[in-house]
Amino acid sequence: MVKRFPPQLAGQTVLPVIAAPMFLVSSPKLVIESCRAGIIGSFPLLNARTAHILEDWMQNIIEELEKARRENPERRVAPWAVNLIVHRTNKRYEEDLELIKKYQPPIVITSLGDPAPVVNVVHTYGGLVFADVANLVHARKAAEKGVDGLILVCNGAGGHAGTINPMAFMGAVKEFWDGITILAGCISSGQDILAAEVLGADFAYMGTRFIATHESFANSDYQKMLIESSVEDLIYTDAFSGVKANYLIPSIVRAGLDPAHLNKKETVDFSKLNQSEAKAWKDIWSAGQGVSTIKEVLPVAELVERLRAEYQQALASLCSKRSN
Repeated sequence: MVKRFPPQLAGQTVLPVIAAPMFLVSSPKLVIESCRAGIIGSFPLLNARTAHILEDWMQNIIEELEKARRENPERRVAPWAVNLIVHRTNKRYEEDLELIKKYQPPIVITSLGDPAPVVNVVHTYGGLVFADVANLVHARKAAEKGVDGLILVCNGAGGHAGTINPMAFMGAVKEFWDGITILAGCISSGQDILAAEVLGADFAYMGTRFIATHESFANSDYQKMLIESSVEDLIYTDAFSGVKANYLIPSIVRAGLDPAHLNKKETVDFSKLNQSEAKAWKDIWSAGQGVSTIKEVLPVAELVERLRAEYQQALASLCSKRSN
């Protein structure tokens, strides 16, 4: 499939995949190994508990990826990305934005607010801004702010998910948007990646599948629960962050709570994500509806190779059916 990418992305990946940024899960190592394997790796800036730690992480990612390119010029080493919460209650917003200016990540993913100030900063050094959107109102607003890509967070996605079917969401967004489009929600296999492309996506946004990797911050209990769970083990609730998200019911029960009697959290204070909110996300584990197909924990490099083989097989099968 021929794609019209900006030069920052053209020919930089082996698969049209972004390993999505996951709070308390995405590690610098996960980012590095994703990029080394040829897909875009990303992490939330707030995964680093302090700005000092964040600076160390960003330096390390840059150094490791430069080393990978230097040692193997033939390899496609993908760009890296960071996720910045632009909600007004993120008290580290200004400090983290200064580090973005300094270390110039090729892609900045914005969530939960106005991306315009970030666009102004990132475009000065030639970077790209992708905005998380869960409905058409937010998609139109982000498009008007000059972002380069829209991440359509559809129903069934892990974490803070939307409610719109991907077919409907993609079709509606394409009515007014011709920039980079990324599809999120229930994407766990190479076949799913191809399906996202067929719908019109330039990239598939995969989070849950990368929880079960050696390089993620997820502990072994979380990964074991992920492997043992199915789509029926998920609940969509706003009880833990004030915004509806998909969580693993067994983790809620394990924390001593009754999934049938959860009270809505009335306010969202993202300044506390590394404090009280962190405890909720640390003990109450998230997953998307694609969880049913995850059967083992793998190194990122092996997972990407498997996804690539599945993708090629699905593409060959599709081409064969079209020719018959």
